[in-house]
Amino acid sequence: MLDQITIQEFSQILSQPLIMPFDSGYEEGRSVWNGMVDKRPAMIANCINVDDIKKCVNFARSHDLLVSIKGGGHNVAGRAVWDDALMINLSQMNAVLVDPVKRTVRVESGATIGELDMETQKFGLATPVGIVSKTGIAGLTLGGGNGYLSRKHGLTIDNLLSVELVTAEGNLISANETENSDLFWALRGGGGNFGVVTSFEFKLHELGPEIMVAQVFYPIEDAKQVLQFYREFTSNAKDELAAYALVLRIPPADPFPEEIQGNTAIALVVSYAGSLMMVKRLWNHLKTLEIQFFG
Repeated sequence: MLDQITIQEFSQILSQPLIMPFDSGYEEGRSVWNGMVDKRPAMIANCINVDDIKKCVNFARSHDLLVSIKGGGHNVAGRAVWDDALMINLSQMNAVLVDPVKRTVRVESGATIGELDMETQKFGLATPVGIVSKTGIAGLTLGGGNGYLSRKHGLTIDNLLSVELVTAEGNLISANETENSDLFWALRGGGGNFGVVTSFEFKLHELGPEIMVAQVFYPIEDAKQVLQFYREFTSNAKDELAAYALVLRIPPADPFPEEIQGNTAIALVVSYAGSLMMVKRLWNHLKTLEIQFFG
């Protein structure tokens, strides 16, 4: 157990004061997307630059503290927060810098994929990321990253050019195909086990700003027919087409009528990252499934 003087001295060297369990921002700081995760870190450091991260890593190493890292905070397993740990919260480090000439983007580790897409789409560019806008780019990338563009452009890690990270020794280093290449290989799918990544650089592809996306909900009783259609629909699909079949409950919101809200349904979620001239043909193909759909 650390004494209060040690904690106070550490807090004073950070850009923002530590958040402790008795502070007003503690509950919000320790929360993650999965509300079932109820872990209580010993302290939360809201880092706003690389120097803050280095100080946190050095402090944790010196005092043998467990460390957790919160980026976007969307990981379902809730690994961003652990009991009695020092949480390194990167959510304020969310800058996105697009180079439209080189078709690359540099993203800080606290950014979400929604924030990334918002900036790249200003130039009609995109990189393959996940399908939920509030997902953090860091956790997604370090886990592999699969989404609507992956059939055409690969996983998120296939488009990763370089990273900067703080090692367990507190050093800031770069990793790419030529510099620290073994570490770069490990980071691409190895999870957050090799250091605190401060930023990622991705290559970008021309896309948008308009693409076709459809979400079609069918009664669960028709799941067999829907899945048979889905198998045929996707068997010879072009790489531009991404399609998912999933079972879910109808959301309690518009445009769904109240009488079906909460019902179990099977849904087809489709995205087409190609010419908009193909959209009408694809939509007509979806409608050939002779089942009354919800919306």
